[in-house]
Amino acid sequence: MVDQAATTRREAWAGSQADGRRAPLRLTRKQQSWLLRGLSIVFVLLLWEWAGRLPVGPTFPTFTATTVALVDMMRDGSLFIAYGETLKAMVIGVGLCVVIGVAMGIAMGLSRRFEWVTLPVWVISQAAPMAAIIPVITYIYGVGVAAKVLAVVIMAAPIIVLNAYTGIRNVNQSLVEMSRSFLATRRQLIFKVILPAASGLIFAGFRLGLAQGLTGAVLAELMITPTGVGDLITYNRSVADYPRMFAAVFSIIIFASIGVTLLQRAEVRFFRPDQDKSQ
Repeated sequence: MVDQAATTRREAWAGSQADGRRAPLRLTRKQQSWLLRGLSIVFVLLLWEWAGRLPVGPTFPTFTATTVALVDMMRDGSLFIAYGETLKAMVIGVGLCVVIGVAMGIAMGLSRRFEWVTLPVWVISQAAPMAAIIPVITYIYGVGVAAKVLAVVIMAAPIIVLNAYTGIRNVNQSLVEMSRSFLATRRQLIFKVILPAASGLIFAGFRLGLAQGLTGAVLAELMITPTGVGDLITYNRSVADYPRMFAAVFSIIIFASIGVTLLQRAEVRFFRPDQDKSQ
């Protein structure tokens, strides 16, 4: 009885010691992904700071000076006023691309004849140099908002259309055949089978089109009319205020990254929920 009681006490003491030890910290896949992203961003910013302090060029500011200039532009409101002007053309252009471009891509994916007629046009549009097209836009539409909207459409439409077309074309044919075997009408086949199956790739086209639309809007402001964020870049370059110029460029990168990330999260949440749970 004495030996059994001693053994019981030793086991209880060992258990309490084991409970007192901390288990090793293990990150989830999602936490590891965010940690690696954060480290990569920090590495790039430190490299920027180091390159500015060398310096690699007389006009290349440090990351610290650029951040200070960005905060000053936000404080005096010039950055927000510029983005209000830039986003006006971008929202109109991307909105037109979403409505008309997706319809065009769906029509191309569902009709072979329509595909043969229109697909080469979109492929050529995607490969066309934007810098060569913008002067033509200026001659036709002048330097107003219409020219900037057209520049956004030219940049964003090919990606949105081709993504929608690819999504329709890559729908699993077994789903289509199964729906036809259950005597589904063409309308039911399109809206209940094909579009839900292709929605992930279509939404990815929205994400890429948003980034291209912002690029088109800023490029139009740099080459057509000095307004918005393009005007901030042009003006600060002309007065040799390079920290503010780089701050305007850096704000474009931040804005595009946040917008694309939010759309990507929405895409995963609504169209690929299984992947969201696995992370």
